Amino acid sequence: MSLADISQPPPAAPRGAVERWQAHSRLIRRLRIVLPAAIAVIIVALIGFVIHGSIVGARAKPSDADAPIQLVKPRFVGRDSKGRAFVLTAKTATRDEKDYQRVLLDTPELILDEEGTNPTHVTARSGVYREDAKMLNLDGGVKLNGGDVNFSTASSIFNTATGELEGKGVIQGAGALGEIIAKSYGVYDKGERMVFKGGVHTRVESH
Repeated sequence: MSLADISQPPPAAPRGAVERWQAHSRLIRRLRIVLPAAIAVIIVALIGFVIHGSIVGARAKPSDADAPIQLVKPRFVGRDSKGRAFVLTAKTATRDEKDYQRVLLDTPELILDEEGTNPTHVTARSGVYREDAKMLNLDGGVKLNGGDVNFSTASSIFNTATGELEGKGVIQGAGALGEIIAKSYGVYDKGERMVFKGGVHTRVESH
């Protein structure tokens, strides 16, 4: 090998290879900036999603937890202290969220002696049943129907323990003896016996 061969510079790299190397370098520099930024955006979005979900859940949870218990078209079957059966139905039954022993009834219907030959039906616009006292209060357009009995009054109270139905307030209607108006009344023996009190007026119908 001669001295001229040693001093000769190495051949230059092809132009295309240099351009590819420069483009690759620029891509690497861009990725070093873009990738961390994209990761930061994803982390921020995830944190925001978690915070939003926590706020929405915290707002929705109390309303769901505090929502009153409601039954649609409930049917309660019971017996009084003498074993006589009664049935209570309604459009809805909602437990009072402030008083757990108090159940609010929409359009209740009470049936005395349902399995008998002449059951007595008592209907009203609203009602309240107290489980602790075993008392059912019926209010608003109360109507008593059964056999030859057809009366209307403002309110009634049914004692589920004794099976007695009573009411204070003007009651009027027709029974076996004819038209009757009174200030209070009581229904006993599964609806077979009715007692009227206070300013009783009757008009007997002759047959």
